[in-house]
Amino acid sequence: MLTFKLHKAFALAAAAAAALSIAAAPASAQSQQRTIKGERYVPTIWVDPDGCEHWVMDDGAEGYMTPHVKPDGKPVCRRGNICGVMPTDQFFATDRHYINAAGQQRLRQFFQQAQSNGARSFIVAGHTDSRAPDEYNIRLSERRANAVAAVGRSAGARIAGVRAYGERDPRVPNNSAVNMAQNRRVEIFCLR
Repeated sequence: MLTFKLHKAFALAAAAAAALSIAAAPASAQSQQRTIKGERYVPTIWVDPDGCEHWVMDDGAEGYMTPHVKPDGKPVCRRGNICGVMPTDQFFATDRHYINAAGQQRLRQFFQQAQSNGARSFIVAGHTDSRAPDEYNIRLSERRANAVAAVGRSAGARIAGVRAYGERDPRVPNNSAVNMAQNRRVEIFCLR
């Protein structure tokens, strides 16, 4: 009987000790946690030879790529050719999306000329350099692409889509002022 009580008391003490160690473990684990800084992933958009977009995350050693698809599962593809590249420095002030009157006139002439050469509709894509945060650049490139699309609509052009790529689809590396100027652009795709 005495050994049964002893076993019962020992089991109860062991259970209490285990409960206390489990309760104390998260606090001690939190004090021992450390953050390991990993590689920096760079998001980009790659366009394959068929004109279809792929989202890419790359850290320089390895990466991940998936096709860019619409909610219905169809791929997002650029059908047509680039018929116009407008350096945004000629149309927009820094960090702005308003087009001055002279720029609007040049764009109207471009859209009218492209339509007379057989373009039936247009896709307008905005791009930036990498000087600002990615989220800001996406919004700025979208506002600029929408401003160019609005001028196109005022010229009677059918705008099939407006895309914003921000800094994610550079023409050249963003490693100099000259290259950054080339990456600040609005591309106009002519669909026939």
